[in-house]
Amino acid sequence: MTGNMLLQYGVFILIVTIAVKPLGGYMAKVLQGQPTVFDGPLRPLERLLYRITGVNPEREMDWKEYASSFVLFGLCGTLLLYVILRLQWLLPWFYPAYQNTSLAPDLAMNTAVSFATTTTWQAYGGETTMSYFSQLVGLTVQNFLAGASGLAVGVAFIRGFARQRTVNLGNFWVDMVRSLLWVLLPLSIIGALALVWQGVPMNFHAYTQATMLDGGKQTIAQGPVAALEIIKNLGTNGGGFFNVNGAHPYENPTPLSNFIEMLAIAVLPAAFTNTFGRMIGRPKQGWVLYVVMTVLFAAGLLLCGWTEQSGNAFLSREAHFQPATFTAVPGGNMEGKEVRFGITQSTLTAVVTSNGATGSTNSMHDSYTPLGGTVPLVNMLLGEIIYGGLGTGLYSIVLIALIGLLLAGLMVGRTPEYLGKKIRPPEAKMLTLYTLATPLGILPLAAIAVVTKAGLSGLTVNTGVHGFTGIVYAYASSMANNGQAFASLNANSAFYNLTTAAAMMIGRFGLAIPALALAGLFASQIRRPATVGAVATDSFTFGVLLVSTALIVCGLSFFPALTLGPLLEHFLAR
Repeated sequence: MTGNMLLQYGVFILIVTIAVKPLGGYMAKVLQGQPTVFDGPLRPLERLLYRITGVNPEREMDWKEYASSFVLFGLCGTLLLYVILRLQWLLPWFYPAYQNTSLAPDLAMNTAVSFATTTTWQAYGGETTMSYFSQLVGLTVQNFLAGASGLAVGVAFIRGFARQRTVNLGNFWVDMVRSLLWVLLPLSIIGALALVWQGVPMNFHAYTQATMLDGGKQTIAQGPVAALEIIKNLGTNGGGFFNVNGAHPYENPTPLSNFIEMLAIAVLPAAFTNTFGRMIGRPKQGWVLYVVMTVLFAAGLLLCGWTEQSGNAFLSREAHFQPATFTAVPGGNMEGKEVRFGITQSTLTAVVTSNGATGSTNSMHDSYTPLGGTVPLVNMLLGEIIYGGLGTGLYSIVLIALIGLLLAGLMVGRTPEYLGKKIRPPEAKMLTLYTLATPLGILPLAAIAVVTKAGLSGLTVNTGVHGFTGIVYAYASSMANNGQAFASLNANSAFYNLTTAAAMMIGRFGLAIPALALAGLFASQIRRPATVGAVATDSFTFGVLLVSTALIVCGLSFFPALTLGPLLEHFLAR
């Protein structure tokens, strides 16, 4: 690994760390209804929205009503987006000469589910399929709403630990509106302006016809790219305006724009750990979670960077290729990567996006080395615990911590507890549901795909071990509400559109509902003082327990699949 690579990695982690406290404190104020700098223009707008929708902001909800509102809102967003996509040829800014890829019912359904669950899995080419209206009013709006609703679930989960002797977790509609107006909207405006400054277009021009040097014609798509680009990252969505996503020079023109977009993905979920610590009255607890996330993030970043910098073993063996002979890019696997980003920013993006539930990519993960491609896959299989999505990252890592404490308590014969709340049989049942949801949302669907003609028909380029990895990657990405893919798998078929949509729904609602139920159970408890035998949850030992639990749970569920896929491919390349 080069010094420049380590420097860029270090600067990224440093900036995220510096942003954790101020952003975490700001979100704590917003979500607790405390005064902020944006109250002047936003308070009247908030009251107007409540008046129009008939929401009583003073009325709180128990976990069942909160979960029902969350699910209903997601399903309504899915239906609305489906209608927009199916009727886009009747709506404004539709250019039939350029939007020449049809949106079949199964593809429209898959896309609607994808964007309403923050997965933004794309089995289509954006510039040849979606009109400006669909991109802006359909997809961009869902990026805002789905991200805000995820943040609302996260704050309701926090209240389960912050409150006692109550069944109420807040009001979903209030939490979502405040997340939208005070958090996502201001940051999106600032971020969009920064991207426009870097060269990302924001217009409604017709597609441009350019004449190339050889006399050929090229169609260059235009459109409101900056508006979609920033919220796809801030809202941990990931769906690109263009087919090649962040590798397109209009979505991501410079190394600085790439760095800004990666920060947009990581800072809010990272800062939410500080929000957690503030709202429960124990800031140190939030820092422990952040440090654990960052240690896992750095480990994956170093491994992915090292493997890609080491070069492609297949090329070295078959073509006697010596990467070090290239002076412009000193060594490494540059297949599938943009020269303007190189290995360093490509691997940084791969690790950030696979951790952050944001499937935006600026390189072809299908072309990574076997171990390099394993890193983003494992990040998704871990279940959004490394920064993760808005709200989802926080409750995912806390749930893993609770599983570790439960196992540790069983081993020493004591009732496990966390932040003064005991993990009793009802809480243990919710943890069991959470633990089983991820493997059940990935492995059965992948197994069906590899033994059926409909599933295998998607392997149009790579078969064998690499093809198996691509199938597992698709369902892991869908379950993690991530959206990135090994693009050699042709997923635009009725089989994959239906099965990946099922995985997305499980990943969105099958994890959020147990988390909210658990929060409701904890909120009803009284907060007890820590006992002598309790594990100190603000210690180094707890951090080790948390990391170990995450790796053990992931390994027990997915190590056989990893062995048959990328690990086997790695050894075959030797």
